Amino acid sequence: MMFRVLAAAGVATVLVVPSSVNAQVLMQRDVSAKMALTIAETAWAECGARVSVAVVDRAGKMKVFIQGDGASPHNLELAERKAYTARTFGRTSIDWAKRTETQVPGQRSLAHVIPLQGGVPIKVGDETIGGVGLSGAPNGGPQEEACGNSGIAKVADQLK
Repeated sequence: MMFRVLAAAGVATVLVVPSSVNAQVLMQRDVSAKMALTIAETAWAECGARVSVAVVDRAGKMKVFIQGDGASPHNLELAERKAYTARTFGRTSIDWAKRTETQVPGQRSLAHVIPLQGGVPIKVGDETIGGVGLSGAPNGGPQEEACGNSGIAKVADQLK
């Protein structure tokens, strides 16, 4: 019996010691409130007063939202879901939509994603740190994506 207790203690020690030795603080880049506001304001100015813009951080949480004057009530949800989709998959929401038509259609059943154009990832190199999504542009998804890219371009010097 004593042997079993000592053996279990030895195994526990072996399992615990390496994990505590490798423990470290994670340092992650993220979208600041100021950066999110600059992206949103630039995208909104580019696309017009009736557009809604959402910027999400690396966790997919809403950082900034601008609802344009006269924007439709549903634009909040669409803009946020487009931004979340771009953040989650590290690609534009339309690229993800095209990919999931045939390659991984099961991803479309995930909560909070949407297969519509207008979401753009915010990246530092290959690392996705957020997303911007727009809804309500007069010319639809292509214009929304272009405006989102304009917002990101405004802070490009900070994304290095």
